[in-house]
Amino acid sequence: MSEHLLRRGERWAPSLRRSVSLFRAFGKEQTEPAVFYGALANDSADQLEGYIGLDRAAMLDVGGGPGYFRRVFEDRGATYFALDADVGELSGLGDISPRTVIGSGMELPFGDGTFDLCYSSNVLEHVPDPWRMADEMVRVTKPGGTTFISYTVWYGPWGGHETAPWHFLGGRRARERYRRRHGREPKNKYGESLFPVTVKAGLDWAARQRRAEVLDVIPRYNPRFTYWLVKVPLVRELLTWNLVIVLRRR
Repeated sequence: MSEHLLRRGERWAPSLRRSVSLFRAFGKEQTEPAVFYGALANDSADQLEGYIGLDRAAMLDVGGGPGYFRRVFEDRGATYFALDADVGELSGLGDISPRTVIGSGMELPFGDGTFDLCYSSNVLEHVPDPWRMADEMVRVTKPGGTTFISYTVWYGPWGGHETAPWHFLGGRRARERYRRRHGREPKNKYGESLFPVTVKAGLDWAARQRRAEVLDVIPRYNPRFTYWLVKVPLVRELLTWNLVIVLRRR
């Protein structure tokens, strides 16, 4: 366990109660998205304050979406910038907010060392070159700043998103099954807007990149006593669900 986890205050702790609460909120993602994303945004801000002070921090949310995270981070005092490739996602709660950029996570339109915090939640699995995006996120982070990357693991229970659990039989097969069953394509189309990203791939990228110190590689929603899962091949792919990589830019 890293020293960073041990220094966290009482506001955020990876307890079993917290995990249960998040999974309950996740059950409302489709019917009441504000409940789930609001809970996740607050949890993310609490977790991040163990690595960086949010007050007056300039932050970029890569794949920021409709604004659930903006509200929480701005309430904590951050200057929040959002980038998304999908105008529809950005306008999901109404008008597109200031400091919003349309662009690609794989080619961030910002200079080196622009932000104190570069953050991304559940986006990496939606780009065809995820580790190029990860490199870009580290690049635009200031020296001493924090990069926080979280993504859904392909072989986890929700790896296929709305096509789960049929993604275990193959992404294309799961996509076709969904189309036959519902008469339309899933929102997350395997091979177009959904790609298989594994725990191993994240660990390999973290080990080979040289621009930042790796602070933590942990399962995002799990309680602390399960963090050992990340060290066990195969098991980690099935039970991690979502991986977080936290780095400090050199």
